[in-house]
Amino acid sequence: MVMSPPPRIRIRRVYEPPGAGEGLEVLVDRVWPRGLSKEKLPIDAWEKELAPSTELRKWFGHDPSRWEEFSRRYRLELAPHADRLRKLLQAAGSQDLTLLYSARDTEHNQAVVLREVLEELAKSGRDATGSC
Repeated sequence: MVMSPPPRIRIRRVYEPPGAGEGLEVLVDRVWPRGLSKEKLPIDAWEKELAPSTELRKWFGHDPSRWEEFSRRYRLELAPHADRLRKLLQAAGSQDLTLLYSARDTEHNQAVVLREVLEELAKSGRDATGSC
């Protein structure tokens, strides 16, 4: 059986212009980005259920000193959504998957953690079963 390669998972701030070949574009914020209309943001999906809870988001407040704990807590929140994460990988197939976020901080935001989780899931799913 020939397996397709896992998607390359990119992250991009939603306010930045898209690059060429971004594949499946998915917004991963719980709330819609300020100043953007749904008509002006051509995305393939909005996975707000995969975004951090409102409580976690407010606690974090994009404070880099809370980054490690935020990452740990967010991973715990994502754990019950493994099926939804697998479906997202399957929807991307072998095309790229771009996770869109609105935070100003490009290094400390939920898309960074979500990309890591998806990459780990894709690798472990393929190692164990040959597919996600």
